[in-house]
Amino acid sequence: MAPDPAPPQRDPAAPVRAPGPTYRRYRSRPQLLSRGPASLEDLRRDGADAGAGAPGGPGAPGTPRRGGRSRRPVTAGRVLKWIALALAAWVGLSLVLFLFSAQFLQTRVDDRTTSALASPGLPIVSASTVLILGSDQRPKGTKEPGAATSGPSRSDSIQLLRVGGGHSAKLSIPRDTVVNIPGHGLNKINAAYAIGGSALAVTTIKQYLGIDIDHVVLVNFTKFPQLIDAMGGVTYTGGCVVSRINGGFRNGGFTLRLRAGSTDINGKQALALSRTRHNECNPRENDLTRATRQQKIVSAMKSRVLSPSGFIRWPWIAWRAPQTVSTDMGALGLTGLAATIATSGNAPTKILKPTGAVTLPDGGAGLTVSPASKQRAVRAFLNG
Repeated sequence: MAPDPAPPQRDPAAPVRAPGPTYRRYRSRPQLLSRGPASLEDLRRDGADAGAGAPGGPGAPGTPRRGGRSRRPVTAGRVLKWIALALAAWVGLSLVLFLFSAQFLQTRVDDRTTSALASPGLPIVSASTVLILGSDQRPKGTKEPGAATSGPSRSDSIQLLRVGGGHSAKLSIPRDTVVNIPGHGLNKINAAYAIGGSALAVTTIKQYLGIDIDHVVLVNFTKFPQLIDAMGGVTYTGGCVVSRINGGFRNGGFTLRLRAGSTDINGKQALALSRTRHNECNPRENDLTRATRQQKIVSAMKSRVLSPSGFIRWPWIAWRAPQTVSTDMGALGLTGLAATIATSGNAPTKILKPTGAVTLPDGGAGLTVSPASKQRAVRAFLNG
């Protein structure tokens, strides 16, 4: 075996160099809020900051340490983006609550009523006629003379809406209007609901006006105050009102007192106001005055829903609204109708004005409308 070569000889005159530093390479772990790996420029800047110790300068005590890239500044555009996301989430929550309440907590009308209705197209793009009925049934225990507390009752309010497809019209029919109820002869129009429920009411109004009805909405007056309260009340504007519903406070009912002008009212007050027929503050009022007053309440409700204060309460309103009515529509249909009504404008309510009076076979007094007056009202309603 050949001997190992001798190591090279060091030149005694050459300078002696100290051994260089040993470098180790580390890789930092990604941080949760990191925006990506730091650049070489960031590392150099951090090193410079760490070495600086001048008071008030980079790296001085109390100065935030930079880690990776600096956070983006708060700008007007970013604030608007956050606000838009929050508003979208609020609207989405309201929609989910409305759909759930309409699908599982709302009651539906019977099959006979559904069979009497027409088959409309999509509410937003095609015109739909909606019949809204409110029952005058009173709660059990009332001491109001002649008030119905069980079984079918007369419709306290009768209103038609024409919405969708560019239409916006309202027509209110006085409850004492005398019509021919199919199979039962002449009677007040509100008796149709008491005799045959919503199905006969739909059939009677279709025959009397000569128009199709696409949807029906029955207002549950027992739950109506809860909806008004969910809105935070409404602002009613009108003359003074003093009425005693269900016999007034002394008889276990409700006494309503409103001054002339604009007044914020709660659910119980709104219900009493919509039911007021005899106003002690103005004894000359009649059923037409009450119909006008009911439309003011509906307009006040719509204004509150579309107001900033109403928007804050949208989830509560969305939860209560479907439970206040019975209708032929499911969750999607009722949602589409609500959106259509909200975007159809606020047309003034026209009232089918009587042109005469008549005595019924039972001795009661009713109101009549001439054929010409009725045709004009129907034509304006369909073209509105």
